[in-house]
Amino acid sequence: MKTQADYTEKSNEELLQMYSRTHSLEIKQELVMRYVYIVKSVALQMRDVYSSFSQIEDIVNEGVIVIMNAIEKFDMDKNVKFETYISKRIKGMIIDLARKQDWVPRSARKNARDIDEAVTALYNKNGMYPTPEEVAAYLEISMDKYQDILRKTSLFHILSLDMVLAEAQENSTRAQLPDVGEEKQPEACLLKRELSEVLAEGIKTLKEKEQMVISLYYVEELNMRQIAEVLQVSEPRVSQIHSNGIKKLKRHMQKFNQEGDKKNVSGVL
Repeated sequence: MKTQADYTEKSNEELLQMYSRTHSLEIKQELVMRYVYIVKSVALQMRDVYSSFSQIEDIVNEGVIVIMNAIEKFDMDKNVKFETYISKRIKGMIIDLARKQDWVPRSARKNARDIDEAVTALYNKNGMYPTPEEVAAYLEISMDKYQDILRKTSLFHILSLDMVLAEAQENSTRAQLPDVGEEKQPEACLLKRELSEVLAEGIKTLKEKEQMVISLYYVEELNMRQIAEVLQVSEPRVSQIHSNGIKKLKRHMQKFNQEGDKKNVSGVL
């Protein structure tokens, strides 16, 4: 039996390969210890989501369970980095928790509405998109306060879209036979492909900068500061573009959900 010290010379990829062959508990524990930092990182990034109903320690504990399950299911042949794989699963876990809670305070919802109304009012008045400074001045708040609100509302719109996508996936499985595995159902594959196509169509309807920000953030995985440097605009402006794009995609996917509900009802009738 190898000792804990024997694994220190092995890379994470080597340990994942070893675990896929041996399913050794010691290797699994070593991998969890190596990747727990990702749980903490994601938990810190998304603390605004769960701070009203959970503690960071609880999220980390749940995240460790996610890593353990991910180690079992991870397929190295799919050419996906394990770090990316578990990051998405941990975010998904937090989103699932958020879906079960009314995690957005009323004040945050009101602040988001106030910003939207201010942007609309200034655009109608001046005929051009207002700067962050103009919006903050209109609302009579400091730039620090404005950026904090924008950060929280951006996160709200991200999770709102994730929830809409999850709802669409749930709708896609309602008509499936409960006793047959999803992998054996051609309907599941077709509906999943349809969902991806609808989302792609929604992205095409966005403005050029909105498409670019969505791509840089979700595909290239750049943060808001890095995107601001690429586009040579301010970080608050990137957040505004991102929020606008997410809101449009959310409305687009909601239409898809409503059409799916109508199809399900007509199918039952």
